[in-house]
Amino acid sequence: QVQLVESGGGLVQAGGSLRLSCAASGRTFSSYPVGWFRQAPGKEREFVAAINWSGRNTYHADSVKGRFTISRDNAENTVYLQMNNLEPEDTAVYYCAAREWGVGVIDSQSMYDYWGQGTQVTVSS
Repeated sequence: QVQLVESGGGLVQAGGSLRLSCAASGRTFSSYPVGWFRQAPGKEREFVAAINWSGRNTYHADSVKGRFTISRDNAENTVYLQMNNLEPEDTAVYYCAAREWGVGVIDSQSMYDYWGQGTQVTVSS
C-alpha cells in the first residue's frame, strides 16, 4: 500500500510560479510511474503530466507544455510539478497518482492505483 500526500498549493497571481510536491510512503515508490491531474470547478479531472519510474521519460499535456515540468527524486520518494507562468485557467485541485508497475508514462486516470487527497491551486488575474 502506498500513501500519497500533495503539498505546495496556494494562491498566486497570474504569471507567478508554484512547485507542488507529492510525497509517498513505501519503499517501492521508486519503481512506480506517477502522474499529476487536476480538476477545476464544474469540470472533469484532466491529465497534466506524467513521469516514468526512473524520471528519464516525461509527458506533459499540451495546455501546460513549456510552463510546467514534472520531475522526481526517488531517494526522497517525491515527485514534483514545477509550475511557471501560471494562468487563471490553471486554477484547480491538483492530484498526484501512482501505479504499482509500468515502464512508460501514463496519461490515463483509470490506470493509476493510488491517489493523493489533492492540493488547491488558485491563480488570480
